[in-house]
Amino acid sequence: MSPELSHKLAAAVERMPAFPKSVHKIMSLTRDINCSPKDMVQVIDKDPIVTVKVLRVVNSAYYSLPKQITSINHAVVYLGFNTVKNLALSVAAIGILPTDNDAGFDGQQYLVHSLATAAIAKQLAQQVDGADPMDCFIAGLLHDFGKVVFAQFMPQEFRLALESSQTHGTSLHLALRELIGADHAVAGAMLVEKWHFPPDLVETIRHQYGPELKDTPMIACVFAANQISKKLAFGFGGNPWVEELPPALVQRLGGTLDDLIVSLGDLAPVFEEARLFSRI
Repeated sequence: MSPELSHKLAAAVERMPAFPKSVHKIMSLTRDINCSPKDMVQVIDKDPIVTVKVLRVVNSAYYSLPKQITSINHAVVYLGFNTVKNLALSVAAIGILPTDNDAGFDGQQYLVHSLATAAIAKQLAQQVDGADPMDCFIAGLLHDFGKVVFAQFMPQEFRLALESSQTHGTSLHLALRELIGADHAVAGAMLVEKWHFPPDLVETIRHQYGPELKDTPMIACVFAANQISKKLAFGFGGNPWVEELPPALVQRLGGTLDDLIVSLGDLAPVFEEARLFSRI
């Protein structure tokens, strides 16, 4: 990048909201093998906004629970520790997103795509040596956040890139590189660095495309989940182009995209849950 573009991106990233401290605490607890559901409940309870939104989803028709849930502790009892944890992380990420933008970027469809990618990445991680399911969920959830930076602070350039990608049926990251000089992977990595996320998550977002694609357990899971989400039209993140897995990732994951889709079974509930979460 030119110094001018680097400065412009840094300024845009700096204007993005901070990631909630409660979520960093949840992530920290997730990595602690001695963490109990009670520890997690206490963290969520201290964030009233996250608590209210989690309970709103828990009490929705989607889960059809026999009684109204009035506390995070009861939500864990009925839905399980992992479901409530994923909900809390999703609520936090969604809460940072702006309500609209001047780029014509569909935030609702973007959310469905990101949430579906997160859930699929988590499922794939359970089949891949060295991949942590929770880390892959978070990386999948945040993998496209660089698009939000562009939509908010470089809307005209981002609109042109979206139009070029969809008109020519090419990958959005290539259109962004041509029109802006950097893609959303670069902006997204800068953003999660600002948020003090772990280096392997920053690496996953920065090196998720093209010749920069690295062969790590997390990158393999997130890259494949992203392509599966696009292939099955689970939401739309502005990029119509589905990339097949390179040989190294086929070997690590144990099959092609089609093989993985078969191995994952019925993904309709993943899509429905993503649609529900996106309306939080």
